[in-house]
Amino acid sequence: MLKVLDLHTYYGDSHVLQGVTVQVAAGTVATVLGRNGVGKTTLCRSIAGFTPARTGRVIFDDVEITALPPHTINRMRLGMVPQGRRIFPSLTVEEHLAIARRPRSVARGWDLRKIFEVFPRLAERRDHRGNQLSGGEQQMLAIARALVANPVLLVMDEPTEGLAPALVAEVANLIGRIKAEGTSVLLVEQNAAFAVKLADYVHVMSQGRIVHASEPAALWENEEIKTQYLGVPQAAR
Repeated sequence: MLKVLDLHTYYGDSHVLQGVTVQVAAGTVATVLGRNGVGKTTLCRSIAGFTPARTGRVIFDDVEITALPPHTINRMRLGMVPQGRRIFPSLTVEEHLAIARRPRSVARGWDLRKIFEVFPRLAERRDHRGNQLSGGEQQMLAIARALVANPVLLVMDEPTEGLAPALVAEVANLIGRIKAEGTSVLLVEQNAAFAVKLADYVHVMSQGRIVHASEPAALWENEEIKTQYLGVPQAAR
């Protein structure tokens, strides 16, 4: 579904992504784990076209999208839940969803009725503006906004950031449902314990490079990688 091949991305003279290779198989959840500042958000931005890579390739659904603009990539049904939510303060919940909504590509796709069934709190707040929502409600809206565009691949950048444990559990359940309904997911997270439980395959990033890639069980048994790159205490299981 997605192949990121030897990607090099810069901000000015700062070489942020230094040869990143990541793959997401169709119908799976792949994760990129790492501490703050290692390049995870830059990877998301390069995939979505916001910060184009200088060299390397991004191939989505067998089409190279490396140099395409963000709106074209989005129309190809690659969705993104950005870090920090990026909610418009002056738009209501329903207006956010109306702007992003696209026809369902399959019978089980996402429309407003289904969104409000899955996110009952958003249904209750449908007439509230973005700046009237709590942080958790804004995160739910950011996810709903991406889903209502009916992506075949969803890139999620730190979706649990700043959320209470109960809401983190809700996000976990939602990612499981998204996968079960056929949407592939690239989950970019600092919360390793959360992400490993959901992943079919994991990548660990440090200083703009992928330093480990494996199935989740193999990562969780690798104390050196967990301690050095993810800050997971050796006693944690």
